[in-house]
Amino acid sequence: MKYVEEFRDRALAEKLSAAIRAEADAVRSYNFMEFCGGHTHAIFRYGVQDLVPANVQFVHGPGCPVCILPIRRLDDAIELAERHGVILCSYGDMLRVPGSKRRSLLSVKAQGADVRMVYSTLDALEIARQNPDRQVVFLGIGFETTTPPTALAIRQAADEGLTNFSVFCNHVLTPAAIRHILDAPDIDPEQAVHLDGFLGPSHVSTVIGSKPYEFLSETYRKPVVIAGFEPLDVLQSVLMLIRQVNEGRVEVENQYARVVTREGNTKAQDLVDEIFELRPAFEWRGLGMVAKSALAIRPAYAAFDAEARFDLSDKTSREVKSCECPAILRGVKKPKDCKLFGNVCTPDNPMGSCMVSSEGSCAAYWTYRRAETLAEMAKDKAMAEQAA
Repeated sequence: MKYVEEFRDRALAEKLSAAIRAEADAVRSYNFMEFCGGHTHAIFRYGVQDLVPANVQFVHGPGCPVCILPIRRLDDAIELAERHGVILCSYGDMLRVPGSKRRSLLSVKAQGADVRMVYSTLDALEIARQNPDRQVVFLGIGFETTTPPTALAIRQAADEGLTNFSVFCNHVLTPAAIRHILDAPDIDPEQAVHLDGFLGPSHVSTVIGSKPYEFLSETYRKPVVIAGFEPLDVLQSVLMLIRQVNEGRVEVENQYARVVTREGNTKAQDLVDEIFELRPAFEWRGLGMVAKSALAIRPAYAAFDAEARFDLSDKTSREVKSCECPAILRGVKKPKDCKLFGNVCTPDNPMGSCMVSSEGSCAAYWTYRRAETLAEMAKDKAMAEQAA
């Protein structure tokens, strides 16, 4: 398949691996955060970690849109379906994420709530057209990649005069989250994680471009390489980051130049700016409250804002006890550090969002490194018991 097979070539991967091993300084470590969950799964699916030396480590970031939605907001979505009796439309990977008391959208659907999986915002609009006597709410989640389709749906609903359609908006912004992670030592030393550079998101960058990451090099002195999703993309990006670190450079480089430009998709950006405005702050699962990190629907389109249309109760929501999803999303811990992993927490019985989503770190470890991870956990447990 053109533009796919070329980036999975084994011989080229071996050449890139050899170049990385030759240029990585053996007396230092390299910690690179891949912000995007798609990169995490690519790294494990194609064995990229095995193609780089041990002193080159990937730190998994909060780039899974399903994973970072706080439990309280999920509980709000469940309330919309149950108490307000709306037709709640959601992308499929949100349905099994556990909220408070381990209730999910799928479980309340089984109890009679009208929750429907959709593949796009167009599906939600069509459901609203077909059910003029019912309120239809689309659960808008995701980063800058999925925000333009939500904006387009709101504008389309306004143009058609669909008075029974609204959006429960939970769209979040990548650069603000990265800034928050780098500021963590000043906020809470326990949330600090040492990072030497970033693998910049792929699909997000097709929309916003590479320009929004320039503050990382200018203010935080961290190198960034916008990376594609294929194994050769990731390997080449790692090599580019190593060269920046070795040479003392701090730049934003674009490995994914076949898709990403510096300015991004300005038409999509203009559409998003028309429909949405910045929230002063928004809660992220694992990160807490992050300033200017999410979008709200502008007052001009308040008729399509589910938060304005429906009275949602003030509630307190808590994480599942012992679930390490918050720390994993910050990059402070890895799935093997969670004692629930592979024990009571599996894809069939998820305790946290990182095990549910197709982009979650725990799901990646379970799918591609399950035996190895469980063996490491058993070894660590045995050593801890021996030390005690």
